[in-house]
Amino acid sequence: MTKKNKIIQGAGGGGNRQPPPPYRAPDTLHSRQFATVQDLISEGEIEGFATPSREGITDRTSVAYNNAAKKDVFLDDTPVLRSSASNTSPEDTDFNFQDVTLKTKFGESSQTAMSGIPAESRSPTAVNVTVEQSNASGVVRQISNTDVDAVIVTLTWNQIQVAEEDGDLRGDTVQYSINVQYQGGGYPTTPLITQSVTGRTADPYSRDHRIELDRTRIDAGTAFPVDIQVKRITADSTESNRVNAFQFTAIQEIIDNNSTYPNSAYMALRLDSKQFSNIPTRKYRIRGIKVRIPAANNGLTPTVDPNTGRIQYPENYVFAGQMAAATWCSCPSMILLDLLINKRYGLGNHVAQDQSSDTATYSNLDLFSFVAASKYANTLVDDGTNTGTKEARFSCNVNIQSPKEAFAAINDLAGVMRCMPIWSAGTVTISQDKETSPSYLFSLANVAEGGFSYSGSSLKTRHSVISVSYFNMDTREVDNEVVEDSTAISKFGVITKQIKAFACTSRNQAARLGRAVLFAEQNESETVTFSCSIESGIIVRPGSVIEINDPVRAGVRRGGRIVSATQTAITIDAVNSTSLPALNDSPKISVILSNGTVEVGDISDMSGAVITVNSVTKPDGTTASSFTSAPLTNSPYLISSTTLQTQLFRVIQVEEQDDINYAITALTYVEGKYNFIENNTPLPERKVSILNDAVNPPSTLVGQEEIVVINGIARSKLLISWREPTVEVNGIDTNGDSVIINKPQGVSQYQLSYRFNSQDGNTDNFVSQVVFGTDFEILDTKKGFYDIEIFSFNAGQKLSPTALTGTLQTDGKEGRPADVSNLTIEPINEQFVRLRFAQSTDVDVLHGGRVFVRHTNRTGSGATFASAVDVIEAVAGNTTEVICPALAGTYLLRFQDDTGQFSTNATKVSLSLVDILDSITVKEDREDTDTPPFNNTTSGLFNNTEYSSARGGLILTNLAITSPATKATGTYVFKDILDLGGTFSLTLKRHFQSAGFFPSALWDSRVGLVDSFADWDGDVADRVNAKLAVRTTTSAPSGSSYANSDFNNIDFNEVANGTFKARGFQFRTNLETTDSAQNIIVQELGYTAEMPTRTEQSSVIASGSGAKAVTFSHPFFVGTSSITGIPKPSVSITPQHSLTKQMATGDYFELTNISGTGFTVHFKNSSGGSIDRDFTYSAVGFGKGG
Repeated sequence: MTKKNKIIQGAGGGGNRQPPPPYRAPDTLHSRQFATVQDLISEGEIEGFATPSREGITDRTSVAYNNAAKKDVFLDDTPVLRSSASNTSPEDTDFNFQDVTLKTKFGESSQTAMSGIPAESRSPTAVNVTVEQSNASGVVRQISNTDVDAVIVTLTWNQIQVAEEDGDLRGDTVQYSINVQYQGGGYPTTPLITQSVTGRTADPYSRDHRIELDRTRIDAGTAFPVDIQVKRITADSTESNRVNAFQFTAIQEIIDNNSTYPNSAYMALRLDSKQFSNIPTRKYRIRGIKVRIPAANNGLTPTVDPNTGRIQYPENYVFAGQMAAATWCSCPSMILLDLLINKRYGLGNHVAQDQSSDTATYSNLDLFSFVAASKYANTLVDDGTNTGTKEARFSCNVNIQSPKEAFAAINDLAGVMRCMPIWSAGTVTISQDKETSPSYLFSLANVAEGGFSYSGSSLKTRHSVISVSYFNMDTREVDNEVVEDSTAISKFGVITKQIKAFACTSRNQAARLGRAVLFAEQNESETVTFSCSIESGIIVRPGSVIEINDPVRAGVRRGGRIVSATQTAITIDAVNSTSLPALNDSPKISVILSNGTVEVGDISDMSGAVITVNSVTKPDGTTASSFTSAPLTNSPYLISSTTLQTQLFRVIQVEEQDDINYAITALTYVEGKYNFIENNTPLPERKVSILNDAVNPPSTLVGQEEIVVINGIARSKLLISWREPTVEVNGIDTNGDSVIINKPQGVSQYQLSYRFNSQDGNTDNFVSQVVFGTDFEILDTKKGFYDIEIFSFNAGQKLSPTALTGTLQTDGKEGRPADVSNLTIEPINEQFVRLRFAQSTDVDVLHGGRVFVRHTNRTGSGATFASAVDVIEAVAGNTTEVICPALAGTYLLRFQDDTGQFSTNATKVSLSLVDILDSITVKEDREDTDTPPFNNTTSGLFNNTEYSSARGGLILTNLAITSPATKATGTYVFKDILDLGGTFSLTLKRHFQSAGFFPSALWDSRVGLVDSFADWDGDVADRVNAKLAVRTTTSAPSGSSYANSDFNNIDFNEVANGTFKARGFQFRTNLETTDSAQNIIVQELGYTAEMPTRTEQSSVIASGSGAKAVTFSHPFFVGTSSITGIPKPSVSITPQHSLTKQMATGDYFELTNISGTGFTVHFKNSSGGSIDRDFTYSAVGFGKGG
């Protein structure tokens, strides 16, 4: 370093200023170390680095290629060379890292070893000789080891600096050279290395130089010995203040790694330790393994886009089965194909063992399916940038760094392009999820009797947001693309699913994958499973699209088998059960030809079972006027139309069940989904069922009201029925002619609404009910009208646009029961008769109703229900016979339903009493014949009753009915109490004559609804009744005769007739009305007390030798002081003969002291003397005491 002259200038005064401190140049020289890192990048051969490949730099040994490659090398995510730098002459400032050396091997099978990568290095050999300019020969060291590929020369400066006179310390420059000679042949004129060191350091500074030996000379054996010469070019320092001497410190022999690593692409980076504290992370942007692509055919050659790796297929290119040379591309189909045939890293040893020729190599692969998938994958689609630019539909950019199971690796690569690999009949093929025409037809005619079974995913498993991870080439990091389904979010909320886009570096490809997953979860989650015979099972393959007509889901049959066919006319089976569409509904018929292809014909005419077509669409989309060939007899057909199309499914599994049956599983296939996923094109509507169509309302409303029994209770019911809705369809009559028929629409569910309108104009709200079937019951109907509306539900639970309406009139339970019929009477004995009659035909009588039996002494027209009184308690409504007291007069019967309504008319039967057994009347008492009538004036014996002289009988005085009471009642106690003088059995028969009447027959005095009036003229008052009651006692009166107090705490019991055992009898009549507008008049009231003839017979009695007093087992009634005229019992004696006691001639007996309790008998002989005899007696009298 030269010293500059200093200029001394005046300070401008101020002699007190201090001089500046000495200047010391910074210490800029530091020893450096370099690290070499090797990275195995890929199996080879690879295309190379992306930037030089994209820019068309083909010479991979050129400086331009190496510089361009450094733009694709990222150290700690920073490129070594800026992307904007020149490839041929970059500036130093273009480098983000200095002194980075890049070496590459691209994985060729014949590549050479990479130089500069030591496999072995010996310890440095010390030299420690100062290199001086004055030594013209320099410092030389010789290498004689022939294995050496390179040497490292180490130079060391202890200090480099210049001390100025003013104390400043500055740096210096020292230039040197290194040269090599082989076998003493002389050093080249231009040294191998000429460099200089510039700067300042006060500490030792070392510098290494790697000297590569001439590989050509080494290989030729003309290299060794090799001399390494180090010379100083800068003059030696002679000044004590200048220090810049250096030494040749050491030399190290290097033996490089000579492995070529064929078919492996790898990189080597030499890095300066000054720029890194540790080994940085490395990333390389490369274009990977070269794979074979389809070869040219008919002058049309597929090429690879150098910018994207997309295979560009010429228009109308047809693959001929030949493959071209390997080249780089991003086509997932060709990459998968390469993986399958490569023996080093793929499945070549299993799939393509014989690779002696292309034919042998691809013999187990369906190349055409791979090329078809490649064409689809490389088709341009919008790249999502909204700039109009496009990208390949599917690109594959992946670095598989670890071993994978073959199945997983194949599926991963196939999944990039929506493919499914299939191994069938010894061949690997791939089936791609893309727009595909149906290849087979199924209906109930060609599947097992189990039909079609459907299953779907749970709504809980469906996602509304998909987050797709992919490798972002711009950031060189894994990024996420989020795709949302706003409709699903509104239904299910935000349910996120994380997925990885394998081999994806395109944001829009990741977005398309997310949209595909969302679409599949929302629209393709249903699978169908069914079994079929071998005729179909061996044809259908996974990935095939099939058409299905399932009448259970579609709602109608539109598929079957062909009876016969030409190229334009198809005769179908079961035409009457097939729903043929109208000609204006654009009907089509799909058939399978003998070559297995499906063609679709436009139907131009339908006559009976014959369907005619006039235009046919073939699998390639072309049209013709007829089918290519006539479909085979018994082959399947399907019919579709605008309003009802077939279902589409993609087969995912075909499983052989036995020798003749196959099980097929398929997933929903949606036409147009690909345009929807890629371009957001709206999906075409495909209607596969008419079950969701609006159906017609039902017809023919019918109502029938009846009384039914539910849980033992009679209830009114309105049974409503209707006819199932129908629709007009084409059909065939018995002559085979086309006709229009009404076909049921299969409705099984209805919504019925009804409301009640009463006769007074009050209207209830509508009540709605979902009904399964064609009838409905309304319970507990009322009198009035019911408005009815009935809608039909379709299978999708949508109501028909209109309803069947109508109004039905009902009576509820206000109708009167039918009259009693078939009434007969038969006497049982002198006390009772049996009444028989037909069972009521009214349910509300049989359940909860009653039969009322009344009696009146009148006969003929004068015997009315209103003038009669109950002879027994009302019996259950289902009774068909009753036993009643035998009373002369008329019996009247009426049914009453459970609401209290009587049958319209009373049914009558009369009885005239005939003495069946002798009896005696003990007493006959009539209150109405007393003078005056009903002459019991004892206080408290009239209760709400009085004698009405105007009406000539006993009536109620107060008719008011106060809640909770349901009737008004009154009583009258007979004037006389019957005393038998002892306890006897007494037969009582009542005597009644009564009638109901309206105290006021004016309209204003009537209450209740007019419809409830049983009469209009006021002459039928049947809501009244009268009963006879008696209470008895066996105790003697407390005084000379019975008083009311003798019957305290004894209840009255109602009686019509019957036998009672007592001494004292007190009688009362009970009057009642259940209608405050009706009263009762008892015109005749009384009873007859009778005792029947009784015979008492004894066992054998010994008379003894005197008068024998005999007491009856039960006393006979012989009257009292007030009851006279009752004869004593008649007693007859019958002597009994025995061995010791026999009546002799002249023996006799005397009978005396006959009374109600016994008698005296005295046996005597002919001389009048007492004798002992055995006898029995028989006593006949009235009554039975006890």
